[in-house]
Amino acid sequence: MAVVTPVVPPTRRNVELVLLIFAIAVAASAYAIVGLAVQGAVPQDWWLVGGGLALLVLSVHVVLRWRATYADPVMLPIATVLNGLGLVMIHRLDLAHHFNNSTSLATRQLVWSAIGIACAIAVIVFVRDHRALARYTYTAMIAGFVLLLLPLLPGIGREVRGARIWIGLGPLTFQPGELAKILLALFFAGYLVTARDSLSLVGRKVLGLQLPRGRDLGPILVAWLASLGVLVFESDLGTSLLFFGLFVAMLYVATERISWIVIGLLLFAAGAFLAWTLFAHVQVRVSIWLHPFDPANVATAYQPIQGWYGMASGGLLGTGLGQGRPDLVPFAQSDFIVAAIGEELGVAGLFALLVLYGMLVERGLRTAVGVRDGFGKLLAAGLAFSIALQVFVVVGGVTRLIPLTGLTAPFLAYGGSSLVSNWIIVALLLRISDSARRPPESVPSVAEEMAQAVAA
Repeated sequence: MAVVTPVVPPTRRNVELVLLIFAIAVAASAYAIVGLAVQGAVPQDWWLVGGGLALLVLSVHVVLRWRATYADPVMLPIATVLNGLGLVMIHRLDLAHHFNNSTSLATRQLVWSAIGIACAIAVIVFVRDHRALARYTYTAMIAGFVLLLLPLLPGIGREVRGARIWIGLGPLTFQPGELAKILLALFFAGYLVTARDSLSLVGRKVLGLQLPRGRDLGPILVAWLASLGVLVFESDLGTSLLFFGLFVAMLYVATERISWIVIGLLLFAAGAFLAWTLFAHVQVRVSIWLHPFDPANVATAYQPIQGWYGMASGGLLGTGLGQGRPDLVPFAQSDFIVAAIGEELGVAGLFALLVLYGMLVERGLRTAVGVRDGFGKLLAAGLAFSIALQVFVVVGGVTRLIPLTGLTAPFLAYGGSSLVSNWIIVALLLRISDSARRPPESVPSVAEEMAQAVAA
């Protein structure tokens, strides 16, 4: 009788290493090109940025070889090249504003990159099995809502450009909503994996759609009211949209009921109309979106108009790195970094950027399909969708597809809060992908993982 030898899938860590070297080379080369174009010489801190980025991401690679051998080999290189291109464009804007290299925003962003990557390494090392996170479902819910409410506290809450989404601790400021979205995704995954059977039950059939029972509408109504609360009290349209969209998407993944999507869209439309009717800052953003060249909107629409003119001057192939004027756009390093990239790299560069984001989301969704437990499926899908929705909202706002919301492009835009949270998201996806790609007989149970942790 023939003996069947089990096939052990390749880990693909060497593939990851090759892609990482290529990603580091792209970022370092672009950084040098910017210096040559603007100053006629390679920047003095070229070795610091290129070498620092290489050291950081190669450390993650080593940790993956140690702790998550079967993790997805493409996610880390994509995150690296996006982070690197963000450093390049922030450095480009530093030079345009004549910042001193010792205190440049690019150097600060590299420090935040180090903090974010250190958090990612901690997640990979200490979260041995993503299924153990399900135990903290309601703890994550409480922590997530506390983080969302922190900017409302007197003394530490900070209002920046009309939105109260920051907290200040001495000279440091942080946006707690970025970490809250991870905790809320964890809560949604833990809650929906236990409640999806009841949420999948159908009620009446209306216009060809099987609607849920009335008593099952509670969760989506609570999420809708909570997102409106964020919009009302913090004037944060972006986080409100991300929070509600994340819940509806994960609800659909859990139940596979199109009716939840329809109900979510109807509630979103009702909430958007209510916000437009009641809140002045929403009316201003909609007015800028619909009538940007109206004389009444000259002052408030200056930023998006400058961004559109910049992208138009870039054309198909762009003006070239260091050859445009992205510094004419206010806050180009954060809110409008996509417009800066569109100006200097053109439509082709923006398309390549969107392909990278699309690949990162696709690998996250592939992880959700491949992992064997319901909690992991929902968590991976939620984290992947949070990136997709954020990119859609950012790029849609910059290109006038939708009104501006205030969210920032993942990994690209200047800001420590967003960078740290997105590296944590990648780390969680890598941890889940390790379980998804690992041979079934080698995947330990949660009890075995806990026993190993106690023994260690």
